[in-house]
Amino acid sequence: MTRKSLMTYGLLVFCVLCLGSTTVRADELGIGGASSESFGSAFFVSRNADGSIELLGSIVIWFLLCLSIVSIGLILVLGFANRRELLIPDKWLKQARRLVKNGDYQALLNELDGEEPFFCQTLHAGLREASGGFSAIIRSLEQTADELTTVRMRRVEFLNVLGQVSPMIGLFGTVYGMILAFQAIVVGGGSADPVLLAGGIGTALTTTFWGLVVAIPALSGYAFLRNRIDELTVEATLRAEEVVNNFRPRSSSSEPVWPDESESSRI
Repeated sequence: MTRKSLMTYGLLVFCVLCLGSTTVRADELGIGGASSESFGSAFFVSRNADGSIELLGSIVIWFLLCLSIVSIGLILVLGFANRRELLIPDKWLKQARRLVKNGDYQALLNELDGEEPFFCQTLHAGLREASGGFSAIIRSLEQTADELTTVRMRRVEFLNVLGQVSPMIGLFGTVYGMILAFQAIVVGGGSADPVLLAGGIGTALTTTFWGLVVAIPALSGYAFLRNRIDELTVEATLRAEEVVNNFRPRSSSSEPVWPDESESSRI
């Protein structure tokens, strides 16, 4: 993980801790009692009527909170990793066009070897098959592009999983909180003290809240990144095909026609 990613996670954790430490006294809100319990803590800890921590509800809340931090971190990291300058570097695009124009095909093939950008990998895969003709170049290029695109899509798919699962986890907390509320009604003989109901209802609403906090950014980030990857990988593939179009046959022969026939032995 890069230093920028670690700084992002650290900043998010710091913001969460600051939010949890915000204190608003109950009497300042017009609520009876002299409790000095933090208002912000209601979003982070589920409590029973006697003020003790309700364990399962609190675990669900903190689990969703952690998923929220992971979700935001993934969006930032994946967004950084799928920038245009990393998939289609202008430097390599100009270099490939220059070397092909000069007929230095072997030099281009050697320079592309081991390079990580999407454009470089697809173009290198195509040039390796130059001895098989233009159709082999295009087939290898497109196959490599599909494989690399699939790998990138799989990384983004985790955001979709988070977006789909987190509301279900929140719903689990919602159902659990309502069970606690109905238990309070049963214990009270049908006329439960509102204070006893508040704990269960609070757990239900808080877990629902955090489930949505995870799902909304995760699904939004997933849609944006998926479209972004699709757009950039298609563009990179087209740019690579523009380069290898110099090998397109100019006759009925299936073999590529090189600017200089002596160059064909270089690849």
